[in-house]
Amino acid sequence: MKRRIITIDQEKCTGCGLCVNACHEGAIRLKDGKAVLLRDDYCDGLGDCLPHCPTDAISFVEREAAAYDEEAVKKHMAERKVQQGGGCPGSRMHLMQRTPAEAPTGEVPSQLAMWPVQIKLAAPNAPYFNGCDLLIAADCTAYAYGNFHAEFIKGHVTLIGCPKLDNVDYSEKLAVILRENDVRLVTVTRMEVPCCGGMVAMVQRAAELCGKDIPVSVRTISIDGKLL
Repeated sequence: MKRRIITIDQEKCTGCGLCVNACHEGAIRLKDGKAVLLRDDYCDGLGDCLPHCPTDAISFVEREAAAYDEEAVKKHMAERKVQQGGGCPGSRMHLMQRTPAEAPTGEVPSQLAMWPVQIKLAAPNAPYFNGCDLLIAADCTAYAYGNFHAEFIKGHVTLIGCPKLDNVDYSEKLAVILRENDVRLVTVTRMEVPCCGGMVAMVQRAAELCGKDIPVSVRTISIDGKLL
């Protein structure tokens, strides 16, 4: 059938991911750092994504396309809900759009660009992973090092975890994130204490499992808050 459906100009698309969050049907995803229409029958042709695109890369076309399938969309969204942490509002994927004027005068602004940050809660298919510089932080490092936001979180997608208290081997989940997304580099921050070596080992194992050559660097912070 011929109907109205979105089209995405790949040259204009910057891969910001705002359209992915705006689409209530989950019809858009990021692939190789660009937004793409996942399936024709997921797109209802209403265009909720259009006003969210900062580069006007999304528009309507009339073409042959499968009819909108509401039941397929419900199934797709239910599966995605499970992948993104279920129905808990605190674990739902969120992308922050920060501006320099956001913080009041004298207040140090947050540099966090996305949510959730806990490795256990992060969805491997979250759009912000594509084309990112990834920070994987042992969670004590942000408390120990005073300039952590400005020096490490700024410009990065951030994931945190504790190799001792979480009691989870994150190697395979991190490997999926690295394999399924265009991650440019990985920075690991750890404390100087021995148990933090487990975080480094998990990331290095994930880098081996993902099948890609992704640079991994490790920064160590002392228990008195100094960068070693």
